[in-house]
Amino acid sequence: MGQMFQRVKGFQDILGDDCLYWQYAEDTIKAIFKQYSISEVRLPVLERTEVFNRGIGGTTDIVEKEMFTMDDSSGGGTLSLRPEATAGIVRAYIENGLYNPPILHRFYCIGPMFRKENPQKGRFRQFVQGDVEFLGSSSPLTDADIIGMLMSYFDKLGLGKFVKLELNSVGCPKCRPSYQKKLIDYFNGHAGEMCEDCNRRLERNPLRVLDCKQQKCREFIKNAPIMLDELCDECKEHFDNVQYYLGLLNVPFVINPLMVRGLDYYVRTAFEVVTDKLGAASAVGGGGRYDGLVETLGGPSTPGIGFAIGMDRVVALLKEVSTVEKLQPLVYVVTFGDKSLEEGLKVLTRLRSLGIVAEIDYAQKGLKNQMKKADRSGAKYAIIMGEDELARGVVSVRTMANSSQEEMSLENFYKLIKE
Repeated sequence: MGQMFQRVKGFQDILGDDCLYWQYAEDTIKAIFKQYSISEVRLPVLERTEVFNRGIGGTTDIVEKEMFTMDDSSGGGTLSLRPEATAGIVRAYIENGLYNPPILHRFYCIGPMFRKENPQKGRFRQFVQGDVEFLGSSSPLTDADIIGMLMSYFDKLGLGKFVKLELNSVGCPKCRPSYQKKLIDYFNGHAGEMCEDCNRRLERNPLRVLDCKQQKCREFIKNAPIMLDELCDECKEHFDNVQYYLGLLNVPFVINPLMVRGLDYYVRTAFEVVTDKLGAASAVGGGGRYDGLVETLGGPSTPGIGFAIGMDRVVALLKEVSTVEKLQPLVYVVTFGDKSLEEGLKVLTRLRSLGIVAEIDYAQKGLKNQMKKADRSGAKYAIIMGEDELARGVVSVRTMANSSQEEMSLENFYKLIKE
């Protein structure tokens, strides 16, 4: 054997039964997006770095430490693999002139994102997000409806009882400055206790301190001033209405006044879906409103709100609390001899045309060998098409679970399978 290569650290192979969980998670979310009349967009994974610098914010951990960035040999500057989807979707919205006429656009994309993080349980350098963006509405009813859609996804997967929705308002440029000043004053009193990252964040973006995960910082963060006490009248009314509409939609939530999102573009509504089943990687989805992002990236004033679902974590949660049906054939076609194979292939083709999952032994070994393969495949039935049976116009159908076997005509066999 030659040199054996291994996958890059922080990346993963998804194989076998794991793929069934992924397919279930992705098929379910696409079905919900269809119910909400959301259009799919497929965008490049590589953008100009400035899209993320300006869109996400230069003081975020993502931009400062986590992006995979390379020189653009064709036109100067740098390019980065996308660490999240919103900035790229907004770039495409502006570049393709979708703001004219100014109507509500609903977009989704599902695909890989990339962050240069330290790999650990629930965190990978390539991960998959299901992303939704509504562009063109500032109504709090939009916030409630998109949050309701997010929660319906977890209910549909059977995960509703394992997650909870946390809600907050992070204010707006009008009311946030006074809150930031209070935060700075409070955290200056704990400067000696704060980690190095928090001391740096305090100078550049004090709200980021609230997002620190280190336990020593969490001890004093829990007593920090809260944004809800500083909301302007417009932000307070918006947040009250979001809660009111969530009540009408029967979406339960808890207020987490210290919850902030890891990106700078959020204003007003912010939310996260969290679980206690995955250890430290507690968030499985989240998002918020970003009414100034389109302008920041060069477009006209356009309100927006969106969320991202961490599909890797959804799959991990599914595997933790449930099982999915394995991909197994219903029928295994057993043949031996040229005439038998000829008729067997006809049966195989018809079964598949009826939507029945069916298999046949390509090696065409003996009966005993084929029956072993039928058993290993997990098939419910084996249809045995020997020359003797064919001469009498029947087939032998074995129920694999109890090894019972009976002869019947092909038409009766098709009726059995349909039932």
